[in-house]
Amino acid sequence: MPKARILFLCTECGGETHRWQGQCPHCQSWNTLVEERVRSAPRSARIDGGRPGDAQPVSLAEVEGVERPRWHTGLPELDFVLGGGVVPGSMVLLGGDPGIGKSTLLLQVSARLAVGGRRVLYVSGEESAYQVKLRAQRLQEETDDILMLAETSAEAVIERVEQIEPEVLIIDSIQTLYTDRLEGAPGSVAQVRDVAAALQRLAKRRELATFIVGHVTKEGGIAGPKTLEHIVDVVLYFESPTGLDHRIVRGTKNRFGAADEIALFRMGSAGLEPVDNPSALFLQGRQHRSSGSAVVAALEGTRPMLVEVQALVNKSVYGSPQRVATGFDGRRLALLLAVLERRARLRTADLDVFLNVVGGLRLAEPAADLAVVAATASAIRDVVLDPEAVFVGEVGLGGEIRPVRQLERRLAEAGRLGFRRAYLSGTAAAKEAPVSLQRVKDVGGLIDELFG
Repeated sequence: MPKARILFLCTECGGETHRWQGQCPHCQSWNTLVEERVRSAPRSARIDGGRPGDAQPVSLAEVEGVERPRWHTGLPELDFVLGGGVVPGSMVLLGGDPGIGKSTLLLQVSARLAVGGRRVLYVSGEESAYQVKLRAQRLQEETDDILMLAETSAEAVIERVEQIEPEVLIIDSIQTLYTDRLEGAPGSVAQVRDVAAALQRLAKRRELATFIVGHVTKEGGIAGPKTLEHIVDVVLYFESPTGLDHRIVRGTKNRFGAADEIALFRMGSAGLEPVDNPSALFLQGRQHRSSGSAVVAALEGTRPMLVEVQALVNKSVYGSPQRVATGFDGRRLALLLAVLERRARLRTADLDVFLNVVGGLRLAEPAADLAVVAATASAIRDVVLDPEAVFVGEVGLGGEIRPVRQLERRLAEAGRLGFRRAYLSGTAAAKEAPVSLQRVKDVGGLIDELFG
């Protein structure tokens, strides 16, 4: 048996060094090297039993199955994030905090794919078959056709896949699988990297749609080397705003569709239920008689959504005023406050400013600038804004309001939910809009338009 070696592996890029360093020499990340014992294996040996050189080159003209339809998971919201459904041979990584519902979601997907005639193998390294059965009964899903395997050995899993020949493989989770080729505990950098690479080769060779559950670290990233996200085809993050019963599945990488798409689910007694109208969810409970409230027509991927932005200001009692933002970039908020004071002559230097995006959503696009400015100005003046108005536009350092992309889709969503007017850039091109357009040139013009 080959002798084990001590290496230092980078949790970001998976690079190897023979001694510890503060900075990874491969990706220049700081404090990412961890010590692991690695036993080398013969180059000809692989976890999946294949050997280098097995694949043969073919011309693209000989490749068939390009028009093959995607498989629907039975959850339209998840199909939307995946780009239209499951692609045969694809590899999907689902990450999220413990207890958020990753296993529940994949068990529902497994049940509905099995009902649709797909052969599904569910591999659990964290629960026994009995425990999975108990969860399946609570979900009230037809799970009789799902093949269940409680196993943590990667070699044993691949052997069963070769015997059973499933069409869909669920791995729950990648941190529990290990290979005898390497030393170290399951979930270590080397183990996760080699097992994921073996599963990828297996998925491509057998046209096996594979879903992998990944645990999340305290920093919010998926545990294991960053190369894990590069190996897979789709990366989904499962998020749950604190204190709310809805879940957000956010796509950060997708080789078969648009990235940055989101899907919303509500956790119920029968599992996760898709939310058909996300805008109505984020606007529910909105107070129409409170100052400091504005609605932005945001865009998540290709999906327009209306989200309420709330601002609260108060006279500062400390030496330096506070700037607290939830769901919005704090540095961007400081920039917009400086623009308000300089270009619109609204004094903010001695005020504590608190900003909140309702519903636990994160607004990262510049189109939310105008709603943030309007909500903050409303809070400073203590004047209620028009409850039937939406705001969409980017604010520049000169105070100018700039147009944003996909304006027609945003305005169509606003009109569908009963809004009657929209504040936007004076140079924005909107051919047909179901709402009245209030064009403003700069921040000063917006303040005059809103408050006189």
